[in-house]
Amino acid sequence: MRLVLLKYRRPPSIISLSRIPVRYTSTGLNDKTMATVNKSAHPFDKGRLEALLSRRFFYAPAFEIYGGVAGLYDYGPSGSALQANIIAEWRKHFIVEESMLELDTTIMTPAPVFETSGHVARFADWMVKDVKTGDVIRADHLVKNVLEARLAGDAEARGQAAAPAKEDEKDKKKKKKTAKAAAVQLPDDVVKSYEFTLAQLDNYSGAELGELCRKFNIRNPDTDNEVTEPQEFNLMFASSIGPTGQHPGYLRPETAQGHFLNFSRLLDYNNGRVPFASAQIGRSFRNEISPRAGLLRVREFTMAEIEHFVDPNIKSHPRFKEMRDVVLVLLDRHVQSSGSTTLMKMSVGEAVEKGIIANETLAYFMARIYLFLLKIGINPDRLRFRQHMANEMAHYATDCWDAEIHNSTGWTECVGCADRAAYDLTVHSAKTGHPLVVREALSKPIVTEKEVPEFDKKTLGKTYKQDAGVLQKHIETLDESALLKLKEELAKGPTTITVNGQAFEITPGLLRIERKTFKQSIREYTPNVIEPSFGLGRILYTLLEHTYWSRAQDVDRGVLSLPSVVAPTKVLIVPLSAKEEFDPLVQEVSSKFRRAGIFSRVDDSNTSIGKRYARNDELGTPYGVTIDFASVKNRTMTIRERDTMDQRIGSIDEVIATVTELVEGSIDWEEACRRLPAYDGVQAIES
Repeated sequence: MRLVLLKYRRPPSIISLSRIPVRYTSTGLNDKTMATVNKSAHPFDKGRLEALLSRRFFYAPAFEIYGGVAGLYDYGPSGSALQANIIAEWRKHFIVEESMLELDTTIMTPAPVFETSGHVARFADWMVKDVKTGDVIRADHLVKNVLEARLAGDAEARGQAAAPAKEDEKDKKKKKKTAKAAAVQLPDDVVKSYEFTLAQLDNYSGAELGELCRKFNIRNPDTDNEVTEPQEFNLMFASSIGPTGQHPGYLRPETAQGHFLNFSRLLDYNNGRVPFASAQIGRSFRNEISPRAGLLRVREFTMAEIEHFVDPNIKSHPRFKEMRDVVLVLLDRHVQSSGSTTLMKMSVGEAVEKGIIANETLAYFMARIYLFLLKIGINPDRLRFRQHMANEMAHYATDCWDAEIHNSTGWTECVGCADRAAYDLTVHSAKTGHPLVVREALSKPIVTEKEVPEFDKKTLGKTYKQDAGVLQKHIETLDESALLKLKEELAKGPTTITVNGQAFEITPGLLRIERKTFKQSIREYTPNVIEPSFGLGRILYTLLEHTYWSRAQDVDRGVLSLPSVVAPTKVLIVPLSAKEEFDPLVQEVSSKFRRAGIFSRVDDSNTSIGKRYARNDELGTPYGVTIDFASVKNRTMTIRERDTMDQRIGSIDEVIATVTELVEGSIDWEEACRRLPAYDGVQAIES
């Protein structure tokens, strides 16, 4: 008997399956140091990422074979799975952990709902048009892009810009020629003026944006033509309900109104108790002026929104102490208004104490948003919370912070967290007459005394006829001090009251003012709302940018380092051979992963194992298991980690158990390496 060292790089077709004993020793981390990974060997290349996402069909322009429509995208298998996994984790992180009430309300909405909410009048952006071509551009984006391009040219002229990455000749041929900002050094005062403008760009009105275009000679960069004055453009898609179109409607631009209109039912479901939160995940629609940034600015998208209803007098949160030490990167409104973008790191507890964040509940959700984004793979060094300035604040909000994520286009709002106060419930209640309020039984009744006017209505009507109602309403609205003064005057005899310039004589027989005692057992109030609102498409895209990199040894080998919790496929099953003897084992391993709740897929194509793993690295698959001839004979299996390409070996059941714990997050790869010995691709077999 002799031993032969055999590398399993391809199926060993001449080896008998009955004579392959495998020897390995479980020496943990000592037999092989875990590989280190250099993810920054190559600069980020958006073109390569977009090519990968298109080639692997994460998403693609909708109606592409008809020429497509800007701002509309279809998700492919990997993109759909990634979005579904982000939603599943969102549901666990918020709905399950916070015991929220989940809703699914309609997309089509009657016009009166949005007329009442203020969306018809105010849900708009400012647009300008090219005076010659008629091309439409969003005004604030035009100002931002032109000024940033000029600042980039200034930095290059001053030698401050980073050297552009070298491109392969084949890449140069593929890319179309694009206009490059001129490297022109600007005067220092102009640079400061541009930076000041950009720091508070979101605070400008339409007229002010038009003034900026004139002041800085901002033109359409595609044509160098002048642009018109900004005009307001409502972003909602108008439609109609019914065969004759008698009921005008809109596609909803947010899911929030469905929560408010169902408030009474939600309150009843929650046994009349506040605080509570409702949550909804669904489609929304905005007729964007010029959608040009892929998934970052689209016309149809998926939102996840929470409406947390609170007592307006008690905006503390029972779990705030769990979050108070979470440190966030903040950009408050005062810093922006001063023309600066200086960031500060601060715990949410300190931010509430200093009045930077309005209240505990708002701060609590900001911390929870931060932890969720980190959990799914967003880089914390490229995440900040920016406070809205006065002019950009939504009409319903009293305070609002955006979780902005940095990407190749700059800082992008991906989550908004607003204190909507009682605006929505108040306006819908006033419009419909339906009381959207909380009636709270008081543990101890409140006893009060106050002056109350009582009229002899029969005499009042005869004396003042049509003016009687005006006079009565005026007296009933007088405050306590005014009623006391009137009471004193009536005690001396008739007195005169002037209402809207008209004098009325009041006699003691016509009006008596008496002090009465009132006992209040029920407190009635309209709750305030704290609203975290997530744009899932934007989060998905920025996550793809944050996790994409290329292998140091080959720039064409792209990798998506998606965390297991959101990766479309958790584990790739790679049979070494297509022989029938492998089929039962492949089916067994697949079945055991399914029963463990681990989404896996089999790649039994005839290409090399290396290529099979490489193309699944592009899909973000974190782990792979290889079934070889030794697996058939001795029930062993190797496991490969995506980023390091490190491989370990163990029994099939050991490997499956380890992968399950890795995917569930109960262990990390370092712990897996302690459990399983290293596999270097060479095994001793009996010949």
